[in-house]
Amino acid sequence: MRILGRDRADNSVSLRLECDEDVWHLHNVLEVTDLVTASTTRREEKATDKIRAERTEKKRMTLGVRVEKIEFSDSDMRLKALGTIETGPQDLGQHHTLIFEPGDTLRISKERWKSTQLGRLERAVDDTAKPRVVFVSLDQDEAVVAVMRQYGLKEIASIRSGRSGKQYEEKQVPDGYHGEIIGKLKATLEGDSPLIILGPGFEKEHLAETIRQKEPGIPKPHVYHTGQSGMQGINELMKKGLGADILRDSRTGLEMEAVERLMEEIGKDGLATYGPSEVLGAAAAGAVETLLVLDSKIREEDLDRVIREVEGQRGKVLVISSRHDAGAQLDALGGIAAILRYKSS
Repeated sequence: MRILGRDRADNSVSLRLECDEDVWHLHNVLEVTDLVTASTTRREEKATDKIRAERTEKKRMTLGVRVEKIEFSDSDMRLKALGTIETGPQDLGQHHTLIFEPGDTLRISKERWKSTQLGRLERAVDDTAKPRVVFVSLDQDEAVVAVMRQYGLKEIASIRSGRSGKQYEEKQVPDGYHGEIIGKLKATLEGDSPLIILGPGFEKEHLAETIRQKEPGIPKPHVYHTGQSGMQGINELMKKGLGADILRDSRTGLEMEAVERLMEEIGKDGLATYGPSEVLGAAAAGAVETLLVLDSKIREEDLDRVIREVEGQRGKVLVISSRHDAGAQLDALGGIAAILRYKSS
């Protein structure tokens, strides 16, 4: 994401969406009643007589739409902002839908920007430059290729080996299986993206060796053993802290590590608390080391008071994505929790 400017006269921020994760960040910043201004297309209506209107071709124009409804699709990473036209060359007061994808530019005007919203925009700018971590989680029968995005893990492809029977010669690995995996990797890896290969058994080592010998253009993979393959294996790896040196720079890895620490403290009745009133009390006492808040809860509630309280006491604030396992764990705790410096009561 790129922040193009901020105008305090109308309390607006201008943005450029540079990658698909930026659409996800926009979903977490945009609210009903915001005024969103962007280039769009709309059909002009020209009355040719009193009975019929001639439908013309759509033309590009800049419209300001007062948002009434927001729809986000993570399958194609598009966001729709539906509302009434408030500024523009025509059709003031009529409904229009703005559609946002990577590459689009827009201006958002709010009555008040929350600190969490401005913080998310700043993180989005920083995270755009970080390489995505790519995973291959496999066994002898099936492989999953996944990418760690800023909002969580996303499965890219599932590949069957096509082997028949329970027994096979480990050294006789069909080129088709590894070849298809490598083809997906070439289409997915970007620049210096770290590559992690994991799973049970020896298939991960066979694939890593194939890459080393035949694909010098693919970065040297990091290989880890897990008890499971598929997406379950990736989550197992992250929960165990394997590959922490690689994953720590990623937003999702940081979030999962923090929630795992929270759950450990809760499990031993240690330095942790959860729930709105409990966390607010701990924050007021200056006891919060790290505040964990679910992104969906921030969209639903104004939590600036407790966030300012924690930041004022030099505590950290982590907004946790609801789109991975750690987010589901935090959601089960009410969407807000804290790792403490000391017990406040």
